[in-house]
Amino acid sequence: MKTKAITEAKDPDLRASGAALLRAAAQARQTAIQTDTNLVIVKNGQLTRIPAQTLRATMANAAKKSA
Repeated sequence: MKTKAITEAKDPDLRASGAALLRAAAQARQTAIQTDTNLVIVKNGQLTRIPAQTLRATMANAAKKSA
């Protein structure tokens, strides 16, 4: 059985879910930076905490690269 890409789904909500997840992830990073808290993610099956300081540095580096 061949599976189709989610972007080809019949349901418009399902097609838009990828973009919604990206927006939610960006908002979670921004909230962690604003509140100076860790961002907790699952990476390779393990809970990982990313400090706000690391998020700030990552965003600063990304801004430098895009400028």
